[in-house]
Amino acid sequence: MAQKAAKQQAARNTAILKRTHLISLAITIFFVLLRLLVFRASCTRATYLLYALLSAPAFAIEFWFERTGRPVTASNGELKKSGEDLEAKGLTDYMWDILYWTWGCTVTATILGDMAWWGYLVVPLYSVWLAWTTFGGMRKGMAGMAGGGTSAGTANGAISNRQNKQEKRGGQKMQYR
Repeated sequence: MAQKAAKQQAARNTAILKRTHLISLAITIFFVLLRLLVFRASCTRATYLLYALLSAPAFAIEFWFERTGRPVTASNGELKKSGEDLEAKGLTDYMWDILYWTWGCTVTATILGDMAWWGYLVVPLYSVWLAWTTFGGMRKGMAGMAGGGTSAGTANGAISNRQNKQEKRGGQKMQYR
């Protein structure tokens, strides 16, 4: 079977995109119907403006997933491109986090009112925390690359058992550059 992995990736992406679009549509319909029918007294133009403004990142991410993840087929039905992996780690994973958090804030704002949109402030705070921990991890990982007269292991007094045995036997003492 030719391109088995590509075909599996295309099937997975198609299913993920279909599920994502259906959930997004259901949440939007839920928001509009509940706001119009149940919470009509508290529903203002600002409510819909907040919804449009704070749901825009989720819609942009959904559009991005559609453009990069949707499989492309030729006119004869042959798979031309399977699309990017929508389950990849890194930026894609972060974009899914934003999408899920937006859906949660939308449902919460539907039930509790416009004040629930303040929960969306978690997204920039999460971004700052993620950048800080990534930068901190890189900084710690590159600390030994600064160079110097002694290596990091000998500066802390860490000598291997093999080196200790050789030095006890009077063998050649290890020299570090």
